[in-house]
Amino acid sequence: MDIGYTAAQLRAAAVDAVRAPSLHNTQPWRLRLRDGGIEVLADPTRRLPATDPSGWGVRIAGGAALFNLRIALAVAGIPAQVRLRPDPAQPDLLARLVPDVPRRPTPAEQSLYAAIPRRFSNRLPFWPDPVPADARWRLGEAAHAEQCWLELLIGVSAVSAFGEIARSAHRVLERDPAYRAERERWLRRESAPDGVPRSAGGPQGEPQDVLPARGYGGHDRAPGRDFEPEPLVGVLGSIGNTAVDQVIAGQALQRLLLTATDAGLSVSMLSQPIEVPSAREQLRLALGRFGTPQMVLRIGYGQPGRPTPRRDVDEVLDLPVVPA
Repeated sequence: MDIGYTAAQLRAAAVDAVRAPSLHNTQPWRLRLRDGGIEVLADPTRRLPATDPSGWGVRIAGGAALFNLRIALAVAGIPAQVRLRPDPAQPDLLARLVPDVPRRPTPAEQSLYAAIPRRFSNRLPFWPDPVPADARWRLGEAAHAEQCWLELLIGVSAVSAFGEIARSAHRVLERDPAYRAERERWLRRESAPDGVPRSAGGPQGEPQDVLPARGYGGHDRAPGRDFEPEPLVGVLGSIGNTAVDQVIAGQALQRLLLTATDAGLSVSMLSQPIEVPSAREQLRLALGRFGTPQMVLRIGYGQPGRPTPRRDVDEVLDLPVVPA
């Protein structure tokens, strides 16, 4: 077993870690090398006080970055042992990774790693092609592998019932001026290393849509035209809803997203019914599942796109100072 990770190993893995998703593409994480271990920390300066007052979204994003970090280290032959939230006195410390026994990466790890640079949120309408049963099974197994569950809503009645919950949550959020202003601050009309580019925002929502759109300033649509008549919707959930559970859910989310990418699927996330506590509880009761919904996903086949920009790796790294 190695004594510890090096700065070069962290820097190489961080290139992949920062490709994780986050609310409004805020990228609210930092990666630190300390005593031979790699630490994943929440960046409080990038928290969204109106959209994410509890810090749930930061922990989900941190968990997703942690999963990418795990896969990158495994593929490099230097896998990690992970301890979540190891120090109660440091609530922003989400995880600490130390070297495990070196080994060759598995084919599954290599496939997930190859999907990291190809994963992105696709907010455009998906094609009507159904997602086959084997792909749905793979998505469920991805959630289970990270101690979470995935409930797929199949059929018009199930999706419509969920749509009512999601649209109600969306209306609650939109009534808050601080929420709308915060979203506007992270909408990018010019090139930037963070935030949501207007080109990636998807088309504007319409009243007849089954699912709500976040409203990132995309192009208008023809009046009365359905965005998507019958999308496949998945609800990702965890056993509990502690801070540790949310980091676990972030890891499950990223494994699921990379699995979908590897299967040729497109995904976008709908977190409005998670951001509104009453809507989240209504969703939990409607599903009849033990645990807590942590993210909603729209899944299907779509036209190619490209990932949104990321900050330079050096902006998220905290490395020991080497004496001259």
